[in-house]
Amino acid sequence: MKSCAGACLPDTLRRTEYASHAVTVDQTINAWLAPIADWLGKVVFFAVNVAGAELPLILVWLIAGSVICTFAFRFINLRGFGHALRVVRGDYTDKSLPGETTPFQAFSAAVSGTVGLGNIAGVAVAVSIGGPGAAFWMVLAGFFGMSAKFAEVTLATKYRQVQPDGTVSGGAMFYVQEALTKRRLPRVGKFLAAFFCIATIGGSFTVFQVNQAYAQFKAVTGFEQAFLFGVVIAIWIGIVLFGGMRRIAKWTGKLVPFMCVTYIVACLVVLFVNAGNLPEAISRIFREAFFTSDAVAGGMIGALIVGVRRASFSNEAGLGSAPMAHATVRTREPMSQGFAALLEPFLDTVIICFLTALVIVVSGVLDTSQAKGIALTSAAFATVVPWFPIVLAVAAILFCLSTVLTWGYYGEQAWTWLFSTRRESRYAYRLTLCVVLSGAATLEIGQVTNIADSLNFCMAIPNLIAVYLLMPELRADLRGYWQRVVLKRSEMNVT
Repeated sequence: MKSCAGACLPDTLRRTEYASHAVTVDQTINAWLAPIADWLGKVVFFAVNVAGAELPLILVWLIAGSVICTFAFRFINLRGFGHALRVVRGDYTDKSLPGETTPFQAFSAAVSGTVGLGNIAGVAVAVSIGGPGAAFWMVLAGFFGMSAKFAEVTLATKYRQVQPDGTVSGGAMFYVQEALTKRRLPRVGKFLAAFFCIATIGGSFTVFQVNQAYAQFKAVTGFEQAFLFGVVIAIWIGIVLFGGMRRIAKWTGKLVPFMCVTYIVACLVVLFVNAGNLPEAISRIFREAFFTSDAVAGGMIGALIVGVRRASFSNEAGLGSAPMAHATVRTREPMSQGFAALLEPFLDTVIICFLTALVIVVSGVLDTSQAKGIALTSAAFATVVPWFPIVLAVAAILFCLSTVLTWGYYGEQAWTWLFSTRRESRYAYRLTLCVVLSGAATLEIGQVTNIADSLNFCMAIPNLIAVYLLMPELRADLRGYWQRVVLKRSEMNVT
């Protein structure tokens, strides 16, 4: 009988060489991208020191836009909440109107782009760094973000373009150009719109989502075929993307309610099991929002910055991404979609992000576990029963699929605005996206994630400029819509 040592040596060497090669690829790509990521990070996240904490000015730009919209539209996030529910429910839906999707389908597509692994892993990081008090500022930022989302989605639906075949193109790039053209600056408008599209395309390569979904899947199953996992994700995304917005809306309309309900129910189970700790956990979140522990850099300001940053990453209010999904709705009332959209930050940040933070605090793992990111949330779920992290793995994969799918659509819309709406152009983007995603779980390419994050926030610059310039007409449109639709509906209910 032959010795196994001699026969197995070549395979072992091949595996070692492959592993070394994989590490080299990671390191090579990171080294190549590092200067770009560092430069982008320094520019986009340029920060000033406030009470010992670093405050990125882009966050000031975003939260200021949300607060200004809230006051400019007289707290539309509160007084329009009931009407928003009726719009999403379909009370005003008419299939004969121009567009591709129903209000609920568009809402689901937009939510699928915002509700992602940031709600699981990102919140855990925020609470770890900024303490439980970061959750309070996260929710407050989400509340104000509802108004910014209302404004940008209304504009996208108003200035969308309906093609002869019934398909719709819309998004911030259209109203950015319109806003500057009205100020007799068409070239500046075209430049800012192109800048927005480039940033969107870069941000659409959601490597982080696939990578973190695989990490949780591997943790609970032991599955170690990272490349196969990435390929399966890429194939599914490609199949749906090649079906256009109608197929995307069909999938997200089923996927989003299921994944949100699954995750919310799982969180509620954890809270129920730890019900005795719930009052103290809630008290701690509010208390440490203003009086943080010594471990939080910058004290209250540090917790505030971390919370606002997490909310901005999560709900995307002010970035101009969700308008691309809402612009496809069948409607002749652009304002109606603004109302539907203001529910997104509420669901994403006020409910799901806050539930994640509450689960981490109430379970006690924040103080006892050394885990970070999605592993910390998984540890919180494991306090119920050892197999409960499997539920989190299912939620993580669903969140990953939905976010990657919707951002793929956003990237394609930006791509076609820059280049061409021809089929060959669309296929080129879709194939590029699928190739990148297929390797996302295999490579630990941190710099790709850093670049994508920076480009995401770049989108907010031209988007909010356009919102400010078009705010007077938005206020006028809102007054007309309120009289024509909202109050008329109220009078009908009374009679």
